[in-house]
Amino acid sequence: MINLSGRPLMSDMPPYRHSGAGNPWRNPDDLYAGRPPWDIGRPQPAFLALAEAGAIQGRVLDVGCGTGEHALMAAGLGLDATGVDLASRALDAARRKAGERGLTARFLCHDARRLAGLGEYFDTVLDCGLFHIFDDNDRSAFVGSLRSVVKQGGRYFMLCFSDRQPGGQGPRRVTRGEIEAAFTDGWRVDSIDPATIDITTDPDGIRAWLVAVTRI
Repeated sequence: MINLSGRPLMSDMPPYRHSGAGNPWRNPDDLYAGRPPWDIGRPQPAFLALAEAGAIQGRVLDVGCGTGEHALMAAGLGLDATGVDLASRALDAARRKAGERGLTARFLCHDARRLAGLGEYFDTVLDCGLFHIFDDNDRSAFVGSLRSVVKQGGRYFMLCFSDRQPGGQGPRRVTRGEIEAAFTDGWRVDSIDPATIDITTDPDGIRAWLVAVTRI
């Protein structure tokens, strides 16, 4: 097991304006042609705090896993960890990290809007920066996809861009009301708290929501 506070072990804030044609999942490998600002080389502090509090349990799925920091964090806890993404460059980097750190985690090229195709169930799902990239239709598909793989009583933890973030750069801002509306059917919203997404290009990070939801 790793020392979570002692080893550098991701998130999602691409520098684009949200529009239907500009959604990053349409050309996910383009985001990793260089090092994107959300690829910070360690877990986001909000998720690290969840891990240290024992909130991340059982079989763990990291959706939009990028270069794998949160799946590897879960693997370091001795948990069964899987990461899914559509960016093959990021997945290759995640697999290299796993080998270098001596950790066991699966990294699969899979669409997070079609998780039922995995044919598996998970106790914990982590999402750092995926929810906020979707337009309304894809957001609905994504939440339905989550519902198909999260066990009853399982939990979904999400970090997303907040409407508290000033300016217009980056993904669409998400409000508390949008989050609550998205998770009405088969879910219980446990908490929506102000948080920060760390990035490499701004020491103050990005204003975010940390969301905890339970499958009921």
